[in-house]
Amino acid sequence: MYAKDRQRHQWMAGPVMAAALAVTTALAACASDANNGGNATKAGPLVIGASISLTGDFADSGKAVKNGYQLWADTVNAKGGILGRQVQLKIVDDTSSTTQVVTNYQNLINKDKVDLVFGPFSTLLTIPASQVAKRYGYAFIEPAGGGPKVFEQKLSNLFFVQPAPVVKQGDVFGDWLLSLPADARPKTAAYTELDDPFATPIAENLRTRFEAAGIRTVYKQVYPAETQDFSPIVAKVAAAKPDVLVGGTQSEDAYGIVKSLVQLQFSPKFMFLSNGANSPVEFPDKVGAPNTAGIMSSGDWFPGTDAFGSAEFATAYTKKYGGTVNTIDNTSAEAYAAGQLVEAVAKKAGKIDNATVIATLHKGTWPTILGDLQWDATGAPSGSYVLIQWQNGNLVPVYPQAKAKAQPLYPKPAWGG
Repeated sequence: MYAKDRQRHQWMAGPVMAAALAVTTALAACASDANNGGNATKAGPLVIGASISLTGDFADSGKAVKNGYQLWADTVNAKGGILGRQVQLKIVDDTSSTTQVVTNYQNLINKDKVDLVFGPFSTLLTIPASQVAKRYGYAFIEPAGGGPKVFEQKLSNLFFVQPAPVVKQGDVFGDWLLSLPADARPKTAAYTELDDPFATPIAENLRTRFEAAGIRTVYKQVYPAETQDFSPIVAKVAAAKPDVLVGGTQSEDAYGIVKSLVQLQFSPKFMFLSNGANSPVEFPDKVGAPNTAGIMSSGDWFPGTDAFGSAEFATAYTKKYGGTVNTIDNTSAEAYAAGQLVEAVAKKAGKIDNATVIATLHKGTWPTILGDLQWDATGAPSGSYVLIQWQNGNLVPVYPQAKAKAQPLYPKPAWGG
């Protein structure tokens, strides 16, 4: 877990002295392992392990995470690596399972003896994974697990690589909606919420704000993760005829809700989905491009941003994966930013190990393609998200004004554009 070889000086002073020295050396090695999370300065590649959902419910987003990690590794290796060491990724599939993700990180740390680890996708998997990393003294830089329960753990080794905790993702939608003239604001609202530590808090936070502002709740439904048929839920939404529909969603349920709304031909004036709708490739593919128009979500990276390294990222992404800058998934950008942090720590500290990463990232502000990041003691960042909306077949930032590339479109067009 530490250096490949350990040289032991043999002080030929008798068997007792040799035995005592051996015990002291072993204890020192164990303490060093505990403090450094399994690595110290050494030659050879810098091996970074990550458990990612390549199959299962989170597979679409998991593959975007993998793309971001791999693109960063390719980019930094082309520049000479980290302190002269080439980055080598060890990626394993957790099948979107909370039990498999624990096994994966235990194996990455104890069997594969990786130098560092990156996080998985989703709050659901991040919580147990981060506990494994903490147990073994590993830094846990994670781009896609920022629900409230993640930070309630109060883990000093955790760093969420987004501008703010995910419960804040809906805030920018609430800020914009409540900024509208009184006669343009919705009067009623419905909430469909996946029973998930990421999705539910976002919708509930908006419900609390909207009710306080006088927007009456006409329907609310929390549904289990195994839900496949959304037509009964959506039928009740349509019957309630809300002006605004808030979906606390991941990916597959977001697709299912939209498809059911299209079938019933009910189109609310305003619609916000916490996840799924922010995928520039998967969302139009799954629900039909004409049916995306006017739907809102939130994001932290978008084409044309002047954030640190963003232009390089966008060019490298389209070269490696194809498409255009408008088809780059935010999740890939977040994963890439996780790598930027490792690169920055090494440059600043002149070394790279887990203890150094943890201590260094807790100080100062760190520029990334998502903007400048900093964290409190629990790993929660302190920035804000951008409201994005589907317009003319693309996701564009529409609020706040300082980051907008277009004006918000409302009311939402009917299905089919």
